Amino acid sequence: NEGNEYFREKDYRRAVIAYTEGLRKKSEDPELNAVLHANRGAAEFYLGNYRSALNDAIQAKKLKPTHLKAIIRGALCHMELKNFSEAIAWCEEGLRIDSKEKKLVEMRAKADKLKRDTTCPVTDCYFFCSYSPHHTWLGFEVWFFLLPTLQERNIKLVFEPSDEEEELSDGLAEISLDGFHSNSATGTKVHLDADGNLNWPVLFLYPEHEQTDFIAAFHENSRFIDHLMVMFAELPPWDLERKYLPSNLELYFEDEERAEMYELNPEHTLLQVLQHKRYFVKAGTPTVLAFVRRSPFSKKYFAGKKVHRL
Repeated sequence: NEGNEYFREKDYRRAVIAYTEGLRKKSEDPELNAVLHANRGAAEFYLGNYRSALNDAIQAKKLKPTHLKAIIRGALCHMELKNFSEAIAWCEEGLRIDSKEKKLVEMRAKADKLKRDTTCPVTDCYFFCSYSPHHTWLGFEVWFFLLPTLQERNIKLVFEPSDEEEELSDGLAEISLDGFHSNSATGTKVHLDADGNLNWPVLFLYPEHEQTDFIAAFHENSRFIDHLMVMFAELPPWDLERKYLPSNLELYFEDEERAEMYELNPEHTLLQVLQHKRYFVKAGTPTVLAFVRRSPFSKKYFAGKKVHRL
């Protein structure tokens, strides 16, 4: 009920925390757990955390295979992640439950069209193909449009052209679009919202456990601590020692050119970090590393490295 109240107030972060607390109670009622997962997924969706929302939709569907709202949400997540084939599959699964569900019918048609529109007729690959009379690079317009916005914010980018890209004209060869098309590791792109703010795909790395977290749309004015509070409201299954608490974590980024590490202030926003003089966004996806404070692993990891701390 608390989560629903926060959801109605559009306070989605608190809604996520409330639904997570409900799941922690480990109710033996699968119907209730399915609702909690579905509701938390809806809140995550509105926060732009599409992969987390998708995971909740999957869990809700496992608990209740006929949970139509969860199936619709899962299909929507795949649409946002540009996984059009998966979106079609989820829509078809939902339509087997209710063949007249308008949202699924419309989404199924849209996903099919987008899949065809963003697939190269020669190679059958998504979005990116090398330049030739029969190939198109559908990500270029996105990058070209955002360039002035990134320059205004003094955000520095690093790109690594592939062999094919180096064959382009001199003007284009200076800009590789890795990370701005669906062949990137995350499959999502930085974008401007209706208010003119940038939303970035951000990757969190946990070297100690070789695990990752991915936020599909990290608002540039959001603080890291706010995301950590949501991400670790429920301890991950791989944290057997229960050490990964928001207050117990240190965040860093790596300056690969100088082989140096910089500690972040979790109270800072993403934009503040991206504007750091030694932060370079690689392949269109900001990346941060998370360690447990003063853990044996972090001490070993940083041994011999130059670390710039807060």
